[in-house]
Amino acid sequence: MTETPESRIDGATEEFATQIADQVESFLIAVQAIAREADGGRAISLLLLEISQVLLAGARLGAQSDFAPRAEYQPDVGPEPDIDALRLRLAEILGNVDTYSFVFDPYVPEAVESQLSDDIASIATDLENGLRHYRLGNIDEALWWWQFSYVSSWGNLAGAALNALLSVVAHDRLDTEIAFEEEQLAVAEEILEAEMRESGERAPR
Repeated sequence: MTETPESRIDGATEEFATQIADQVESFLIAVQAIAREADGGRAISLLLLEISQVLLAGARLGAQSDFAPRAEYQPDVGPEPDIDALRLRLAEILGNVDTYSFVFDPYVPEAVESQLSDDIASIATDLENGLRHYRLGNIDEALWWWQFSYVSSWGNLAGAALNALLSVVAHDRLDTEIAFEEEQLAVAEEILEAEMRESGERAPR
């Protein structure tokens, strides 16, 4: 009996690979949908959600023992998809919050400048490559690639992008609250001054 890739994968590992593949596919579909809809008002929050979820898949991969590929070289899974259109649409949606700075290695604290659109497109490329291996039945190759690229590339980019997106949300909400409080204070002062004028008293300064 000829041994197939699937026959050398135990049930628990195959189930784990299926779960990771589902999370990866969900992320890729969602990011493409966000780019197509071009709704800047919702894009930040939705990207924050999707990157948070795919980072959970990465954390699960990082917690596993090292996966090993079958061969020295990756099997051919065809050409990579063109994601340039995705990158350009995201750049247009994100506008002036696309460019951000982050520390790639906290133990070598040097800030680098990047673009969210580039980094999200790069994450999508890494994840999609593993998904093609999975769909062709190369489960051990898919797991190895997802784990290796998580540790070496897309995990760090996703963490930095998550922090940048969270910062945008925080500024949007917290700065709005501060502005609202200042507006309330100004209205209260106007009311106080009006009351003082009516009573013939001078408003305190």
